[in-house]
Amino acid sequence: MLNKLKGLYVITDNVLTPKDTMLQQVEKALQGGAKIIQLRDKKNSDEDIEKEVIVLQNLCRSYRALFILNDRVELAMKLQCDGLHVGKSDYHRMKEIRTNFLGYLGVSCYGDIKKAKEMEYLGVDYVAFGSFFASSTKPNAAVVNTNVINEAKNILNIPICAIGGITTKNVSKLIEQKVDMVAVISDIWKSENIILKCEEFKKQLG
Repeated sequence: MLNKLKGLYVITDNVLTPKDTMLQQVEKALQGGAKIIQLRDKKNSDEDIEKEVIVLQNLCRSYRALFILNDRVELAMKLQCDGLHVGKSDYHRMKEIRTNFLGYLGVSCYGDIKKAKEMEYLGVDYVAFGSFFASSTKPNAAVVNTNVINEAKNILNIPICAIGGITTKNVSKLIEQKVDMVAVISDIWKSENIILKCEEFKKQLG
């Protein structure tokens, strides 16, 4: 089951992947080797994105990639999404989410290894740490030392995802720490050739 939780993890963005071009952009990322696609929509209602979720999930399945929905717990359960990712606003209900959601479950732990261990105990499938570099998507996010990955690797038995300001120029620092997944937004969507950019990441990730 966990063999899906490795490689290039690409996240959509309301500005960088607008509704009218998002599907084409995501397909290019998949063609370039993205293993995981997360729909992260901070603007629209569950009703507004329901069709997109279904289409994206089917697109990911056609490329044997994993689709993950960000934050929309009830929608993920309703549509039986392949994956769901949540943050600290849902920490208090993780036991309930894990009981009722049957797909892959990931959680953001920022720089908190103790919290990550607690989440592992509650049954999540992977944890995400970051921001590791200054991020234009989350300019106010605290920057976490890359050593966190190595420390977490010694304590956790589940895959680890790194996020935050990751580019093809700095990803090697995370690969050295044996990170399982790298989540990327800006460096992919702002590139002139999405396919080539994803291929470049894939080559480095091995």
